[in-house]
Amino acid sequence: MSNTTFGNFTTGFHSTNYEAPDLAIYYEHRAWFRPLFAELNRRAIPYAKLDATTHSYDPGENKKPYAVLFNRMSPSAYLRSHGHGIFYTLQYLNHLERLGTRVINGEKAFAVEISKARQLSLLGSLKLAYPRAVIINAPFRALAAAKDLRFPILVKANIGGSGAGIVRFDSRHKLAAAIENDKLNLGIDQTALVQECIPPRGGHITRVETLGGKYLYAIKVFTTGDTFNLCPADICQTTDGVELARAACPSDAPRSGLRVEAFDPPLNVIRSVERIVQAAQIDVGGVEYIVDDRDGSLLYYDINALSNFVADATRVVGFDPHARLVDFLEEEVTRGATVTGSRFSAVG
Repeated sequence: MSNTTFGNFTTGFHSTNYEAPDLAIYYEHRAWFRPLFAELNRRAIPYAKLDATTHSYDPGENKKPYAVLFNRMSPSAYLRSHGHGIFYTLQYLNHLERLGTRVINGEKAFAVEISKARQLSLLGSLKLAYPRAVIINAPFRALAAAKDLRFPILVKANIGGSGAGIVRFDSRHKLAAAIENDKLNLGIDQTALVQECIPPRGGHITRVETLGGKYLYAIKVFTTGDTFNLCPADICQTTDGVELARAACPSDAPRSGLRVEAFDPPLNVIRSVERIVQAAQIDVGGVEYIVDDRDGSLLYYDINALSNFVADATRVVGFDPHARLVDFLEEEVTRGATVTGSRFSAVG
């Protein structure tokens, strides 16, 4: 199978028809989406591949270029020298939605994805608990922000992804030293969270994946405490020590020592997660929560619109989520000509 190039996009199928297909996949990290492309190719579904790192569009066009666009832009793109695509993506998604394109994980979802501060405000609006935090826009403010927080604390860049831009401080002295030595990096938008670091009960966090605003599956991720990169696609070992198929992981996935197992969360958690993603207008995404070992409180702390399914999912959760994702994409393409904007309204 060869790729056919049409202007600034390529399709992953044989075709002599030079009209754009109904479905486009807009992405930045090629390795993360190999399973998605493979499933689309297996079903011979026409689609365009749009490289978010080198892209352009005409703001004067008045006809939508695709019936459906699936936004797979990553907030961690700046770690791969692709940070210029993050804010560009907001403009592009706005343009597409104005034309009536059905954008899966559209402008609002992506705005939530790239702002940890906005995520906490959303959780607060839904009356869901999260680790105590203060938002800052200057490094020297971190010390005052931590005044009423319990140490250890984390300083989290507002735009992170894959655990990037998170630094732990075990004492006010160490935080003060970092500020004095100009070692506190607030990230590409110079905004950060100063947040309590929660000791996880059972040594794990829980990630709940959703599709179409509904529960799909959940996993426990057992963390060593040495890394904040809990991306499920990068985890390649089960809790019983079995190595997951390396081919199912990105080629650059670190051997982090993280372990994963399937989990059935309580119904109230499932309902809360569904409220979160529906309020954020996230069509495909995940929500992470932690149980505080100090008092047993359940705290939501991360909302992901770039949902990378767990590596070797069939072994871990018992089915292939990419197959269900492509089912969802096919349904959206079928009604994409008549659907405008998001299928969701905000949930209070």
